[in-house]
Amino acid sequence: MSKQVLFGFHAVTVRLKTAPQSVTEVHVDATRRDARMRQFVERAKEAGAKIVDSDDERLRQLCGTHRHQGVVARVAPVAMSHSLDDTLDGVEGAPLLLVLDGITDPHNLGACLRVADGAGAHAVIAPKDHAVGVNATVAKVASGAAETVPYFMVTNLARTLNELKERDIRVIGTSDQAERSLYELDLSGPVALVLGAEGSGMRQLTAKTCDALVHLPMKGAVESLNVSVASGICLYEALRQRERRA
Repeated sequence: MSKQVLFGFHAVTVRLKTAPQSVTEVHVDATRRDARMRQFVERAKEAGAKIVDSDDERLRQLCGTHRHQGVVARVAPVAMSHSLDDTLDGVEGAPLLLVLDGITDPHNLGACLRVADGAGAHAVIAPKDHAVGVNATVAKVASGAAETVPYFMVTNLARTLNELKERDIRVIGTSDQAERSLYELDLSGPVALVLGAEGSGMRQLTAKTCDALVHLPMKGAVESLNVSVASGICLYEALRQRERRA
């Protein structure tokens, strides 16, 4: 099994907590001796990780960026679920899914995974084409959520959405041209919220496959929101409605 790289305090700490056996070694900035680094090293040692003192250049080479915070780990991949069907079969209550169509920026994906984790989404789905996979940058931005939220890249997104509908999961897309607002829909039941890339939005076939389209009210001068911000609004509105009905 090929090794992967995680970097940044949050991403590595979550892996040490959730799957310590997958951490091969942790490289740390030998010049950092502040409280945060001391606490992190102590936690890593408690988890049984091998600690390697490294300099900034070595850390940059390992993860490809200077934004590593002095922490880079070599890890083995951890499988959360073998398939979307397995994940849905294991959901207790109404499934809450986030579907991303055409998100290619790793920072956007990382932020979407983070908000999906916060709102309790059961999975994030994206097409294999024209989408970014989980890499070290995604894991860093996700602050641990890449380790907790199943991310499925599917061959045919429209077909997958139809399969969700066969499970009685409503597929709700977002579009600036939609007549109804997000707040007019009942999101308390099984639902998949579909968002496209900022600017271009969802692809036409994806939009046609949705059960309904909604817009986010925009009262200011800007015409659209970043996809991670829009994802947060949609997911937390669904969460609000669910908790209200509980």
